[in-house]
Amino acid sequence: MKFFIDTADLDEIREALSWGCLAGVTTNPSLYAKTGGSLSGFEEHMTKIARLCEGLPVSVESCAKTVEDMVADGRRLSALAPNVVVKLPVCAEALAATRTLASEGVRVNMTLVFSAPQALLAANAGARYISPFIGRFDDISEDGLDQLGTVIACVHNYDWAGRNPDDTVEIIAASVRTPHHVTQAALLGADIATVPLAALRKCLRHPLTDQGLTGFDAAWEKVRAQG
Repeated sequence: MKFFIDTADLDEIREALSWGCLAGVTTNPSLYAKTGGSLSGFEEHMTKIARLCEGLPVSVESCAKTVEDMVADGRRLSALAPNVVVKLPVCAEALAATRTLASEGVRVNMTLVFSAPQALLAANAGARYISPFIGRFDDISEDGLDQLGTVIACVHNYDWAGRNPDDTVEIIAASVRTPHHVTQAALLGADIATVPLAALRKCLRHPLTDQGLTGFDAAWEKVRAQG
């Protein structure tokens, strides 16, 4: 399973890149707002992210509401850099826009997916990536991982060759908040997990690792004391 980082913060992206395990970036309006950026600086900021992550897919979300505006946004955003993926929320307008954009070679990440039928519709429309959410199900006391497993099984049950520019559809486990979410997404067969930096840091930690390091340090201090 590949790791994307879910952020618009350049420093967070740089840190994740330094680990050598980053395969892409996903952003959204909420994440951009957290950077304090302005409307006029949005595309410039997304371009900076795309350049920083050269060769890795960077999902940039459109806030358009009509098919025509989504297509226009998709064309403009994808022109910012060759690694930009256009992010659209699943709805009738986005499906129509995805069909047009995919036919032009523009990659689409269909987001806010909460059901297998939504995911299958997105795949048929030509979406390159499909982002089912986990954590938001947990927020309403439902099993987000169970829903993720259903989406993965349904989408991976079919061969999507020829229905999108890259002849494949990848499932991005989104709204990932814990190492448990990461583990279960991998066991279920998600292609990608998009994870905030705070959750990625949690994935590095384990109490037994911390205990082992403390023991190693104590042993080495004993060696040094012995000369």
